[in-house]
Amino acid sequence: MAEVCPISVHRIDSNLVRVISAQVVISIVLLLMTEQSIFAFILLFDFMMRTLRLAEFSPFHIISKFILTGWGIAPKLCDESPKRFALYLGLLVSLVLVVASMAGFMMFATLLAFVLLVCALLEMLFDFCIGCKIYHILQIGKGLFSNARNI
Repeated sequence: MAEVCPISVHRIDSNLVRVISAQVVISIVLLLMTEQSIFAFILLFDFMMRTLRLAEFSPFHIISKFILTGWGIAPKLCDESPKRFALYLGLLVSLVLVVASMAGFMMFATLLAFVLLVCALLEMLFDFCIGCKIYHILQIGKGLFSNARNI
């Protein structure tokens, strides 16, 4: 049985998310190989544009739409809220990554890059979203500990 978000009825294309994740993987690999902070800034910019719902300015979103349209891949819809929560987590991690790398904390920045890389790889390869799982756990906890459940 698929997990369904009780809060939002909005749906998004999980194929689009997976192609975007592939681009995140490529950016992180380039960041780790070259140690050029421009790739961290690209990640931050892209996460920021998508978080602010300005996908028309997101390079990863634009490229992904082009790829999916060009290959004629049909949308595979899923709930938006868990993916949006994961997007906020990605924004937070990329922001801390940029700040850590600019402050000279390269070991910490590398660790954050690996965490983001693992999450993006799981999404890209297996359609397994760590942020979505965290979202669902939080929703279950919220339901278990709410005062309204005993009414």
